[in-house]
Amino acid sequence: MLVKTFGSTILGINAITITVEVNVDTGIQFFLVGLPDSAVKESHQRIEAALRNNGYKIPGKKIVINMAPADIRKEGSAYDLTIAIGILAASEQIKQDKISDFVIMGELSLDGGLQPIKGALPIAIEARRQGFKGFILPTQNAREAAIVSDLEVYGADNILDVIRFFNGENTLQQEIVNTREEFYSQLNDYEFDFADVKGQENIKRALEISAAGGHNVILVGPPGSGKTMLAKRLPSILPPLNLHEALETTKIHSVAGRMARHASLISVRPFRNPHHTISDVALVGGGSNPQPGEISLAHNGVLFLDELPEFKRTVLEVLRQPLEDRQVTVSRARLTVEYPASFMLVAAMNPCPCGYYNHPDKECVCAPGVVQKYLNKISGPLLDRIDIHVEVVPVPFRELSDVRTSEKSAAIRERVVNARLIQEERYKESGGIHANAQMSSKMLRTYCQIDDTGHTLLKNAMEKLSLSARAYDRILKVARTIADLDASDNIRTEHLAEAIHYRSLDRENWGG
Repeated sequence: MLVKTFGSTILGINAITITVEVNVDTGIQFFLVGLPDSAVKESHQRIEAALRNNGYKIPGKKIVINMAPADIRKEGSAYDLTIAIGILAASEQIKQDKISDFVIMGELSLDGGLQPIKGALPIAIEARRQGFKGFILPTQNAREAAIVSDLEVYGADNILDVIRFFNGENTLQQEIVNTREEFYSQLNDYEFDFADVKGQENIKRALEISAAGGHNVILVGPPGSGKTMLAKRLPSILPPLNLHEALETTKIHSVAGRMARHASLISVRPFRNPHHTISDVALVGGGSNPQPGEISLAHNGVLFLDELPEFKRTVLEVLRQPLEDRQVTVSRARLTVEYPASFMLVAAMNPCPCGYYNHPDKECVCAPGVVQKYLNKISGPLLDRIDIHVEVVPVPFRELSDVRTSEKSAAIRERVVNARLIQEERYKESGGIHANAQMSSKMLRTYCQIDDTGHTLLKNAMEKLSLSARAYDRILKVARTIADLDASDNIRTEHLAEAIHYRSLDRENWGG
């Protein structure tokens, strides 16, 4: 007897429906075909033990299982439940009249318990698109899948629950999540707040500009000056995610298996902080079975690289293309996948190996030329993609001991949101451009015009401060953002002056 059950596989951040055809005939052999990997082939033993421990069995007949389409490699253990239900239905141990209405996924334990799977959200989205009535999966993933409307989602703890559901003996409890309510309930749920930061007003201002224009930023300063503390608070002043961004972010984390158990929707901007020993594949994504990397997990959020010069040169260089294209393409011999990677890069570093170059109190002990050699670990093309360079100095005791509360993140975020609204209106005719940092050179000539006074100021700055040529465009973009924060239609001289101040590392004499 032939029965078809349905599962799904992940390609990139999207799902493809897999049809599992189970045919039980006379004979005694077991065949599993359709390009399964080792984990799928091992399902035979897991299924056999799970069924026996729950009063069922694999029939002693010839069983042929085909996973179609056969040209797509099937990976992982999430097909255990799909195959097990197909075998039971084909051997007439359970009713099969409702099976074709559902996508069924789950890894089986030997006692029949169901273990969580990866990619529940994109699988649920594809199931709805394909017209399935519902989705049966482990309870731990049910809330994640239930944010998809017009699809019945049932979480199960054991294969016995699924068997009884199809036999009509009991009804699994449908998981229902109010997507919008879930989204708005966590929208402002941030652990860190700028109100906790004492002093550093100039750094807060730089991060506000960075958030308002989507600019990448690098913080340079001695140990203990607050670089990491300030960077961790940046997501709290970024504009809130919209529902589309939240769903896209959740899909990426779901595919990577980074969703917490019983979690539903990611509604705060991600903050990723990889260690400097990370490999280039782990950062950008890939592997023999391609997975999203840290830059994709930071999509719609912040990627923070602490101790930037300590990262391997090859790791930093793979960032260059994603920073421009805002997506990464992973190509392998048998497939090519694309992952979104629209993130803000925030980097932090010491000014020299000892950490005290330009320190107001402590003397740098580095040998001549060592400071420049240390800075040269960061390539020019990468530095070219960082708009704002800020020198962070230690906070004086009088500011650390000040009991007054600093400005809250909510107040800063309000100004950032207003500036972003101006930019959305400005670029509404330009597809894919949402913030000043994304402007092309052609758009600079249209939206970043300066008067004669501003032109003279910029010319003098380029010459006297020995700014590099690549700083020109960045200064104009940052000045445009500062003008937007002031709700000014034109870039004024004071906007340009502040933007020039944020190009420390472009000065030829910086670092000696």
